[in-house]
Amino acid sequence: MNILVTGANGQLGNEMRIVARQAGDNYIFTDVNEVEGLTTTYLDITDIDAVRAIVRERDVQVVVNCAAYTNVDAAETNQPLAEKLNAEAPENLAVAMKEAGGLLIQISTDYVFGKEPYNTPCKEDQQGTPTGVYGLTKLHGEQRIVRTGCDHVIIRTAWLYSEFGKNFCKTMLGLTATKPQLKVVFDQVGTPTYAYDLAQAIATVVEDYRRTRLSRIGDTPTANPTASAYLHSGVYHFSNEGVCSWYDFTKMIADYAGHHDCDIQPCHSDEFPSPVKRPAFSVLDKTKIKQTFGIKVPYWTDSLRICIANINNKQPL
Repeated sequence: MNILVTGANGQLGNEMRIVARQAGDNYIFTDVNEVEGLTTTYLDITDIDAVRAIVRERDVQVVVNCAAYTNVDAAETNQPLAEKLNAEAPENLAVAMKEAGGLLIQISTDYVFGKEPYNTPCKEDQQGTPTGVYGLTKLHGEQRIVRTGCDHVIIRTAWLYSEFGKNFCKTMLGLTATKPQLKVVFDQVGTPTYAYDLAQAIATVVEDYRRTRLSRIGDTPTANPTASAYLHSGVYHFSNEGVCSWYDFTKMIADYAGHHDCDIQPCHSDEFPSPVKRPAFSVLDKTKIKQTFGIKVPYWTDSLRICIANINNKQPL
């Protein structure tokens, strides 16, 4: 199949590049920015005509949307741009895939939750109650995709980190190596997600879709690709297994990196004023994705150990 990946030069997009090497599909990696050493096709997903053109010309069967406006604080004063990238652009992709009879895999976020107090893992059918513009625009993106009626798999994830780009893990690696003391919030609880594990989960969804597509349309060019809907269309949750606070996450990062000289202290969120209130508890229930696609989800500390070893370019500890 021909698979188009948007936001291919970001964290998840780079992990998708790695996963693609193990697949037999033709991947088309797109972004609005070029990175030296990476083959990237320019695509502005806010341009519906450009999206339709590349889907048609490259005969795309699956789109994996890794592109988004993810600056949570800045979104509070840039709502029109966040809405354009997080809601309007995914709708463009959904429209194009509806017309092509293909699948859209959309990456969403735990930030669609947070306003209502709860202390049990969030399920897919739980009402979205975002506390800020970022979560609200991502929720709007989900809703717009569903309304198009295209085959879709929306995957909400949380606390994403990797070897690539800027993320909490890499920031804390630098700070714990250079600072004598750090304060990190302990009253926000969730689960770190290694972007490579998420990319592997996406690859599993793609393979499931391949089997379903072949079984419903065969391999003849005259078959109707819109003959039936993908039975596994819907919203899913994926993060690594386990639960921790940002403080716990930082402690483990420092421990695995051998940064034992930094005194890491827990603190409350109100000690770090922010324009947006972040979810206090955003643990995601992953039962549905595990049962539907047979995915085995790694524990968060195991994946963190691998990521840090990759960053340090040495074998896992």
